[in-house]
Amino acid sequence: MAKKVTIQVYGAEQVCASCVGAPSSKDTFEWLGAALSRKYPGQPFDMRYIDIFSPGDDPDEKAFAQKVLDEDLFYPVVVIEGEVAAEGNPTLKKIYAKMEQYGYTPSNAQSLFRTV
Repeated sequence: MAKKVTIQVYGAEQVCASCVGAPSSKDTFEWLGAALSRKYPGQPFDMRYIDIFSPGDDPDEKAFAQKVLDEDLFYPVVVIEGEVAAEGNPTLKKIYAKMEQYGYTPSNAQSLFRTV
């Protein structure tokens, strides 16, 4: 792994109007963290959830939260190292591809589940 990446998930408690039926932004944040931890075990990354209506004090996060609102982006918006990796209901395929651009190597571990 070349560099520990930072992943930001911008969203809101209320589901995006265009994303009815999709999981909430917070649920997506938790699901994504778990999926990435399984796919890249032992390869650390930082994740941060930013509420677009209350982004906190970081000026870059405030600016991007405002961009999500101004440009009517579908949220949650997943940003990896400053680049939008996915918006709306993200697919793991896109996120994995972006992680692997930063040197993350997928685990070849066998599934913990077996059929008998």
